[in-house]
Amino acid sequence: MTTEPRDFSSEAEFATSRSGGKGGQNVNKVETRVQIHFDIYKSSLLTDEEKQLLRNRLKSRISGEGIIIISSDEERSQYLNKLKAIEKLNELLMKSLKRTKPRKKTRPTSGSVAERLQKKKLHSGKKILRRKNYGDD
Repeated sequence: MTTEPRDFSSEAEFATSRSGGKGGQNVNKVETRVQIHFDIYKSSLLTDEEKQLLRNRLKSRISGEGIIIISSDEERSQYLNKLKAIEKLNELLMKSLKRTKPRKKTRPTSGSVAERLQKKKLHSGKKILRRKNYGDD
């Protein structure tokens, strides 16, 4: 698996539609929302191992046919929304393909244990002082 940045937009399909939000009367006339449909199974940029990894990590983002849909409608221009959608897609895929380091289990040091117990004692002492009948023991 390579960790170098790749541009997946060459294999993506783009769809546009009318967008809500800012833009005034322009919103009713111009298709500024951009949707990207990226088919993981048909991608030649991904290895079989990477496809399996994406299937596992992006279960909630992938449709039954193996398509990731990303949309952008933040900007007033279709071109800027297209750039943002491409950026989102590349970022999502590269983040999902990145290998995570396994966590090494460690034990707390004796100093940190002693510090924690000391803080607990101080906190307990404050609570005792706040009791109503403190001096009536």
